[in-house]
Amino acid sequence: MIKLIIIALSMRIPFLILSLVCVLLGASIVVTNQINISLSLLILTLLGALLAHISVNTLNEYFDFKSGLDFETIKTPFSGGSGALPENPEMANTVFTIAITSLITTLIIGCFFVWKYGAAIAPLGIAGLVLIVTYTGWINKHPFLCLIAPGMGFGFLMVTGSQFVLQGEYVPLSWLVALVPFFLVNNLLLLNQYPDIQADAKAGRNHFPIAYGIKKSNVVYGLFALATIATIVISVVSGKLPVLSLIALVPMPLAFFSLYGAIKYGKNIAGFPQYLGANVAVTILTTLLLGVSLFFG
Repeated sequence: MIKLIIIALSMRIPFLILSLVCVLLGASIVVTNQINISLSLLILTLLGALLAHISVNTLNEYFDFKSGLDFETIKTPFSGGSGALPENPEMANTVFTIAITSLITTLIIGCFFVWKYGAAIAPLGIAGLVLIVTYTGWINKHPFLCLIAPGMGFGFLMVTGSQFVLQGEYVPLSWLVALVPFFLVNNLLLLNQYPDIQADAKAGRNHFPIAYGIKKSNVVYGLFALATIATIVISVVSGKLPVLSLIALVPMPLAFFSLYGAIKYGKNIAGFPQYLGANVAVTILTTLLLGVSLFFG
């Protein structure tokens, strides 16, 4: 039982909800095109998305443990890692095995979709695999790549990729809709980096808050939040999204609540987890409501 708990902690299971809502958003685009979704393909898509997310999380846990970073970070429910491996170092190889197994299974699922649809899906799949493998060891050393990589993964790769494998072709709406999780997930990871600035810098990372500081990071956070709102409003006004999609704006005040906390507390925001929690909530709820609006709008 203890081993299962450690594995679950390393997978960061609560955060896997994000993968589910991103696949839902991709599926909702297919529904708007009045195309019946194959249940088996939907299940396979969900499985691939979850395994990809699990692979990222467990690789991050493993490499942060091996580098010693896990011993330096401030642990919160939203940042700093799970803390499972420093307390149970004998489980490190098990977590690494889960990471590699998840990655290989994701690759197999991707190969099936390439076999079914041809090379059109391959660029997204390859980009996803590269992102998974390089995120912790390489992307985290490049400020702008690290800033946009989370949104690329969950927005364009997961949302647009889900839409493609459920429909068999790309549609322009999927790229537009993917902008919403792109901006929000970038903000999610950006704010979660604040408490770990000193520890991450010591470990050799060089993400955006390290390279450019808290004040500029707050500006970027605010711009991404405004870009999310603008994307939804402009898309509704232009007729690309139904009027019902405006319900996706309801959680957005949470983003500015989180920004207030970031401005007030900066790298000490870990002591006030309500701001980090609001950041998670706005990411998941806005993406979820946008998907719901497309299903019923």
